[in-house]
Amino acid sequence: MSFLDTVKQRAKSQIKTIVLPEALDPRTLKATRQVLAEGLAKIILVGNTAAIEAAAKENATDITGATIIDPATYEGTAALTAKLYELRKDKGLTEEQAQKLLTENPLYLGCMLVKENIADGMVAGAVYSTADVLRAALQIIKTAPGVSMASSCFVMVVPNCEYGNNGVFIFSDCGLVQNPDAPQLATIAESSAKTYSQLIGSEPVVAMLSHSTKGSGKHPDVDKVVEATRILKENAPHLKADGEFQLDAAIVPAIGAAKAPGNEVAGNANVLVFPDLDAGNIAYKLVERLAKAEAYGPITQGIAKPVNDLSRGCSAEDIVGVVAITAVQAQ
Repeated sequence: MSFLDTVKQRAKSQIKTIVLPEALDPRTLKATRQVLAEGLAKIILVGNTAAIEAAAKENATDITGATIIDPATYEGTAALTAKLYELRKDKGLTEEQAQKLLTENPLYLGCMLVKENIADGMVAGAVYSTADVLRAALQIIKTAPGVSMASSCFVMVVPNCEYGNNGVFIFSDCGLVQNPDAPQLATIAESSAKTYSQLIGSEPVVAMLSHSTKGSGKHPDVDKVVEATRILKENAPHLKADGEFQLDAAIVPAIGAAKAPGNEVAGNANVLVFPDLDAGNIAYKLVERLAKAEAYGPITQGIAKPVNDLSRGCSAEDIVGVVAITAVQAQ
């Protein structure tokens, strides 16, 4: 069974409600139909009811079973407006601006539905930019308790691969945090380990990656990874995590044993934490293209409730997959 099939099975085991705020997009409508047909989640579509129904009809897509929340007629709009105002008034938001955000920007209404437990998670980004999606999520839902920042990761499924968890890895951060400092890198690592446990269902083994293995190289970039590793171990002593490692020492048992003898992480890592966004982004695309790996993401992590961002070039099938992942995160 593939990674995505496994995630779908887990989503079906405990049905969650996911908001899709880009309800006029044909891909969103097709994804809604497929999610409901497969029984992966309940779906809330946000927007004008007549316009959504017309778009579904135009695209010959049956969205029966989805809930449509129209901010103009929804009985909870006034209460959500008051709560959004309370959340953001210290940042200068007025009641009028709160009402405008909820009635004109479906991302904000979607996030308020998640914040108030009317929905369990949100998936967006087919129309809106990553910055738009994360801005709404961080302003309303905020980061999880004890987590200082949001980050992202990819689940990489490498065919015919003996490393990691039978070729399954988490790569992080490959899509969001440009040049994390040591404390941020430690936070990314801890969030990535949690994501691995949630989505893969087995023990994460975290490697903090560098061009150096255990002091073989000297440079401020290496020092950052060494310090991040120290912070990670202090903050999350329960995790099987270590560094700094070169990539081969992290995932190849023989090389790990040679370069870091006796180290329980060396050669066994399945969560790979890259020192910056350049390294992570290049790595995941390289593995995706040359090893013909499946890349699922970017998966957002560190937010108090799951909100995931799509590529604006995504397909309906991509949206279905991210809905399933978001539903499992919400469990």
